[in-house]
Amino acid sequence: MHQTLTKTLAATLLLAALGGCSSMDKQTRNTAAGAAIGGAAGAILTNGSAVGTVGGAAVGGVIGHETTKD
Repeated sequence: MHQTLTKTLAATLLLAALGGCSSMDKQTRNTAAGAAIGGAAGAILTNGSAVGTVGGAAVGGVIGHETTKD
């Protein structure tokens, strides 16, 4: 039950982050998308651990940000 809730929350956050991207520049959009995807991946890989979810979001956000750096 806890794992299903975590996955649902992660998917919802991903959709919310991507849905609000129309007015963002490319780097901000990639940062948000990376954080959402990283958070979802962290949650899945650590069976819903809060530390894994937050860590995944942080790493994903950094990767998304750095991929579009000038």
